[in-house]
Parts: sequence; C-alpha cells; structure tokens
Amino acid sequence: DLFDYPGEWLLDLPLLQHDFYSWSQQQTQHLGPHRRALFSEWLAEAEQLDPSAEADEAHLARLAEAYALGLRRAKQAGFSDLQPGRFLLPGELDGAPVLQFFPLPGLEAPQERLDALPATSLYATLASRFRYYQQQVVRPFYRDHFRRFDRQIVLVDVLGALNAGPERFEDLSKALHQLMQSFDYGKRSLLTRLFAPKIDRLAIAATKADHVTPDQHPHVVTLLEALLAEPLKDLRYADIPVKALSLAAIRATEAREVLHDGQRSPALKGTTLEGEEVLVYPGDVPSRLPRADFWQQQGFDFPSFRPMPANGEALPHIRMDAAIDWLIGDKLS
Repeated sequence: DLFDYPGEWLLDLPLLQHDFYSWSQQQTQHLGPHRRALFSEWLAEAEQLDPSAEADEAHLARLAEAYALGLRRAKQAGFSDLQPGRFLLPGELDGAPVLQFFPLPGLEAPQERLDALPATSLYATLASRFRYYQQQVVRPFYRDHFRRFDRQIVLVDVLGALNAGPERFEDLSKALHQLMQSFDYGKRSLLTRLFAPKIDRLAIAATKADHVTPDQHPHVVTLLEALLAEPLKDLRYADIPVKALSLAAIRATEAREVLHDGQRSPALKGTTLEGEEVLVYPGDVPSRLPRADFWQQQGFDFPSFRPMPANGEALPHIRMDAAIDWLIGDKLS
C-alpha cells in the first residue's frame, strides 16, 4: 500500500512538543521582515490583544481567518514553516471552530499567571482550542497513518527555497530541523513513544532536479545533506538506512549545451508556463549552506516549466527508479 499525505499536515508534528504558550512564542518572536509583511493585517490587531480580556467569538473567527490568510500568502511566497497545517488544507474541518485559533504575539506575563486566567478569557480560549487541535486533529492523524508505515520518502523543495532568497531558505532549514527532531527514529523519539512505528528505511529527496543542469545535481544532494546534517547523522548512528537523492517525478526539461566564445556550457531547454520555449542556465547550486556573500552575488534563478509531452509513452523522470528501488527494491527481489 502507498500512502500520500499532505506535507502541510506533516509539519504539524512538532506541535505535539508544545503547549500554547511556547508555540505562541516560537511562532511570533523571530518574524523576519518579509514574513511580518505577509501577516501585517493579522499582526496589526493581534499585537493589541489583551490575553485577560473576555473572548469574543466573532472577533476570534475574524482574526483566525486573517492568520490563515497570512499562512496562505507565506506558502505562495515560498515559506515552509507553516503551522497549523490544517489552516492551509482544512479538509473536512473547513469552517469548524477547532480552526479558529492563532498564536498570541508579545506574551510577557509568566505562563503560570496566564494559565490561571478564567476559562472565558482570550488566552484560555485560544489555549483550549490549541490543545483540542493537538489531541483531536494532529495526534489521531499520526496514530492512524504512521503506525502502518515501514518505508518513507520525504520530499524537500530545496531549489524553491534557494530561489526565493535567504529568509525563505532559513525558514526551510528551521522547518526541517523541527520536523526531524520530532520525527527522530531513535529509541527516545516522540513518535516512538506515541505510536511505536516500524519505519526501517528512509529516503530524503530534493525535488525539481529537472530545474537545474545535470552537473549541478550532486550539489543539490550535498546541499540537502547539509540542511539535514544533524538528523541524518543521528539516523545513521541508529542504523536506520537513509539515502539522500535528487529527483523529478515528471521531467519538464531536456539537458543541452550552448557554444559561447568557443566554450561549451550546460543549459536546459524547456517551455515556460506561459508557453515560451527557452534555453537557459539557471545558475550554480551551492554545495554547502549558503553564506551571506552567496545571497549578495548569486545568479540562481529558475523559471517554472510545463511538463514535456509524453506522446503515449511513459512519463520522463529523473531518478524515480532509483528512489523506488531504494525504498522497496528488496521487497521485490
């Protein structure tokens, strides 16, 4: 059996390590300028809220929608650390009160004092809904799904974050570290304590390999490994087989070469979403975590391409066969 679950829901796993107070601090204390701008309407009101005030249901619903709008904008802008995930893909919970909460910025009072506020207060109401979301939405999702897994592949849009700039790339790094710390396969992991999983093989894959020239593929893999250096080290120390690779499920470009001043250089041929055929070199991918000078001088910029026509044949891909062989090849031998 193959299970495909939304990545947005996967990023909710770290919520199980928080209470409302610590989650609010994590989500609001270190907002970068671009992310703050995307949440500007919500922040303008949320930063003025009094945690001890009486909760107003209509006001809460409006602010929760403003926060969800900020998350949707952040996703479109290339950010990755987006919680709660159901605000982006609510499914059957669309419009339900369980999704009418948000983090409180600027919490200065001690947590003990806030926890002692009346149940009708703004803080207590939001904290109650956060706990309900944890216990009735997040926990059952992982209990019902992950206890059945024995192999897993995690897809990471490294190139998209790299293309979006330093704040988005740092946001991806933060999201991955939070996720992998929660999704640790060691004996003391949160997931082990909750669900006793039996995942015994893992692939970490950088997507959109067709958006860079083939000579850059090794750099994409080493950059992915650098992003996940500590979690990968822990997994391998625990004897969990793990493989990092780059792939494209449906290849949208063809590798070409261009001749310029007597020198041959790699390039990609493809059709943009607007229908224009182009021959481009998207740029160099760093083989290590980018430093400040990379963001100041880099020329990495890839367009989005239409998939190539299949003409009745199998869809072209990059390393999907290698990924499948790694995950289930031993089951078929």
